[in-house]
Amino acid sequence: MRASLLLGTIAGGWASPVLAQQAAAPAPAAATQPAPAAAAPTAAAPQQRVIRSISVRGAQRLEADTVRSYAGLNPGDTYDTEKLDTAIKALYETELFADAQIEGADTGAIVLVVRENPVINRIVLEGNKRIKDDKILPEIRLAPRQIFTRSKARSDVERIIELYKRQGRFAARVEPKVVTLDQNRVDLVFEVTEGDKSKVRAINIIGNEQYDDGRLRKEMFTRESGGFLGFLKSNDSYDPDRLAADQQKLRAFYLTQGYADFRVVSALAELTPDRRDFVITYVVEEGPRYKFGDITAESELRDFKPDTVVALAGVKKGDWFNAKAVEDAVTRMNEAAGLLGYAFTEIDPNYERNAETRTMGIAFRVGETPRTYVDRINVSGNTGTRDKVVRREFRVNEGDAFNTLKVKRSQDRIQSLGYFQEKLEIKQEQVAPDRVALNVEVEEKPTGQLQLSAGYSSLERFILAASVEQNNFRGMGQSLSAGINYSRYSKSVQLGFTEPYLFDKQILLGGQIYRRDFNSFNFVGNERNRTYSQNQTGGGLSLGFPVNEFINFGTRYTLNFDDISLANRPEFFTNGACDPLKAGQYLCDEIGKRVTSLVGYSLVFDNTNGIRATRGQRLGFSQDFAGLGGDVKYVRSRAEGTKYWGIGSGFVLSARAEGGYIHPLQKAVRAGLDPIRISDRFFTPQLRGFDIRGIGPRIRRTSYTADASALEDEGQITDALGGRAYYMGRLELEIPLGAGARNLGLRPSAFVDVGSLFKLRQPNLLDIPGTCFYVPNDTTTTAPTPQALLPGQTSANCAAAPTNTTLSFAPGYREEYLGNSAKPRLSIGVGVNWTSPFGPLRIDLAKALLSQDGDDTKLFQFNVGTAF
Repeated sequence: MRASLLLGTIAGGWASPVLAQQAAAPAPAAATQPAPAAAAPTAAAPQQRVIRSISVRGAQRLEADTVRSYAGLNPGDTYDTEKLDTAIKALYETELFADAQIEGADTGAIVLVVRENPVINRIVLEGNKRIKDDKILPEIRLAPRQIFTRSKARSDVERIIELYKRQGRFAARVEPKVVTLDQNRVDLVFEVTEGDKSKVRAINIIGNEQYDDGRLRKEMFTRESGGFLGFLKSNDSYDPDRLAADQQKLRAFYLTQGYADFRVVSALAELTPDRRDFVITYVVEEGPRYKFGDITAESELRDFKPDTVVALAGVKKGDWFNAKAVEDAVTRMNEAAGLLGYAFTEIDPNYERNAETRTMGIAFRVGETPRTYVDRINVSGNTGTRDKVVRREFRVNEGDAFNTLKVKRSQDRIQSLGYFQEKLEIKQEQVAPDRVALNVEVEEKPTGQLQLSAGYSSLERFILAASVEQNNFRGMGQSLSAGINYSRYSKSVQLGFTEPYLFDKQILLGGQIYRRDFNSFNFVGNERNRTYSQNQTGGGLSLGFPVNEFINFGTRYTLNFDDISLANRPEFFTNGACDPLKAGQYLCDEIGKRVTSLVGYSLVFDNTNGIRATRGQRLGFSQDFAGLGGDVKYVRSRAEGTKYWGIGSGFVLSARAEGGYIHPLQKAVRAGLDPIRISDRFFTPQLRGFDIRGIGPRIRRTSYTADASALEDEGQITDALGGRAYYMGRLELEIPLGAGARNLGLRPSAFVDVGSLFKLRQPNLLDIPGTCFYVPNDTTTTAPTPQALLPGQTSANCAAAPTNTTLSFAPGYREEYLGNSAKPRLSIGVGVNWTSPFGPLRIDLAKALLSQDGDDTKLFQFNVGTAF
């Protein structure tokens, strides 16, 4: 019976298609028309059911109603397989769930089974040394208390890798790891393998015929890795942005050499097989070289004639074409037009290329533009500095006619304040056809300093300093300073205050009080030895005002109380009085207390462009008259001048010359004594290649040997006496370094120093002969009278010792006067300034080429902080 039913069912199934075909066969025409919807087979339609109930299982943080709303399902709705798939996708799109499933689809009792994504407890970075956490965390999307998703984690991995690529570390890898915690929380750990910087191993250039690869590489920002001091390079890592900039640099170079058709065909950077370095290859086409053709000009400005435009161009027909020269010409024309009050002059150089003659004609066209006036001056970015401190440095006021020279000068004056970032620019904004706004956005830098420091100097040995200084006191441009310094040879304490704009007028008023203790020194052989001490207590007032834009005049008054003594050398005294035979007459004459009342003035011309000048000159002349009361009378004159040239590529050449002379207004107390006391003389200049106080007049005291007539070098004592006149010249070239070295504060230079210190009356010199002493061997023998020898005689000239006595010889000494010559001393060398974390450091390596007898040369010198 069961078999019969089964066979019947199978037979019916086979017969159904046949019957259907037979039913369709009599109407072949109907096949071309769509069948009615009601005639469609019911098996092809999705099976529709009704949702009887919806429940949620697995939710912990989210409410069930929230999960149901995300799924978009409600009781009573019909559903099919496609609608359930859409609901699951909607749950995943919320990124709240790690897993989502639907149960009960066959009964209508729908159960949404979910597993929520965990919450991030914390994010940990491991292995990142080159880029710190505070640089990475702001760049990633995930954060604590957010929902963790794998897609966001992958995105953050890519962001971190991109940060390392910007630093040239293309081998960096980041692996995210998840540490599961209770309550469905996780710690997300990014394990960073930084790898080495991807350096540029080689730069190859193909197609260059006129210039070799080495010459062209010098024009690029990017450098090949390795070489001497390669560790200081910061531009030898691969940077895609720098690659594009180098192409522009190559084009700019060829355009300055006349190759107007030059182009970079391709630039390719390839990783080496070890994925550590890059090899960059440029393919270039140089093209023919052009010369300048006809230089013409048209001008629609009535007071800016075409002849003036051509003269300002500065290029001539027949010269090799130079695109940079054309740009400079346009700049000069704009500046010249700006002096006439035209702020936004349209100057267009039209190029007329002739490929046959290989010439490039230039037609400068100056468009019509109205005269421009300053509408307003806007100062922004100054949070501590008052607006008026910046505004009073402007050389143009609101409503004045625009003038490029005055705007540039205003920029230099603001920069010279030292309160703001180094690269400061006054930007021009056109607010009307004839009106311009001058905008200066400053970025303040610290102007106050509280310093407790220690250093070491080749002269002073250990230096201890404590100082507080504010160069922008109360944001009003005032200077307030106090400091204490202590070293082996000098000690000082000082307090000063300066108001640069008294009563808001351009009048400077300053004052200071100080106490300075200085111990001079001489040399015994190669060892320094203290000699006299100078204690100075005093103070002064200064007043200054501008004569014009570049010239300033200042006057001052100083009152000093000086005390020079040999208290630290008691061996120089006999019966309480200074003994010239022991100390030297030149030192005994200087002992005593004196009052110096001094009035002076200075005249200074300065048109440099900032504290670290790269152009301009600074000239100064000053005189001080001592004699308005007090114990000393003289006139001291000084002159100095410095010129700066920016010679391109970051090189700065400077030339400095200075000199001084002291003219006495009183006679010497006695013969052999200079009327200018030792504490008032010049001890400058400080020439590198010579020790401090290493040149100029000096006394050398040399002992006679005990057994020969020669002088004994080991017993030499040298005292520097200073001079009444000096001169110095210096030529120095500051050498630019890469960005990395500049960020470290390194500024190397090469220099030549020349100078002399002279003009001093020769003191009375001593030549003390040796003395023969006869010491009794017993108490019964009377000591014979000592025998004084002639200068230069030795113990061989002593008489034979009497009976029961022993000969003892005390060698004499001779003083020599050296160094009082105007002949130049000359040195050459290299040095480096380093703005180190513990203070400014200067290191010099210099060789003295010209010196005089008695000079003290020194090959290596360094100094941290200041030295007397």
